[in-house]
Amino acid sequence: MSVAFRRESDEEHKEPRFELPIPPGPNLVTASGLVLVREKAAALSEAVAAETDPVALEALRRDQRYWQTRAASAVLAPVADGAAVAFGCRVTARINGATRTIDIVGDDEADPAADRLAFSAPLARAMIGAEPDETIDFNGKPGAIEIIAVAAIPG
Repeated sequence: MSVAFRRESDEEHKEPRFELPIPPGPNLVTASGLVLVREKAAALSEAVAAETDPVALEALRRDQRYWQTRAASAVLAPVADGAAVAFGCRVTARINGATRTIDIVGDDEADPAADRLAFSAPLARAMIGAEPDETIDFNGKPGAIEIIAVAAIPG
């Protein structure tokens, strides 16, 4: 029988499943971010214990490994003093003429649609260290960002 007609197993025809990528650098979190990461890890542990479908279990275990790693490596950042833009700050800025209020948070608690940017995002990195009334060049445009106010994220 020709090798072309032989089927060893279904496993060799599956797409490879890769681990969820861990963002580079420190795993800084705010107090609410630490709670979020721990809750997510605990919820996935419960889901894994209850799951019976092997395919779904494989996906849940992958997610569980990610969130357990993030919970174990989480570093609670000190509360920002609000003197300058830093991790854990709420920044009000005029960006290209539009006023926005942005929270600078950890990678896992970021939600750009809700104006919660990861500290590793280019816009957040551009603003870190700036003080109120300071203008910042961004994306090749001089003075694209004007910092209006900085405060610690209420929490």
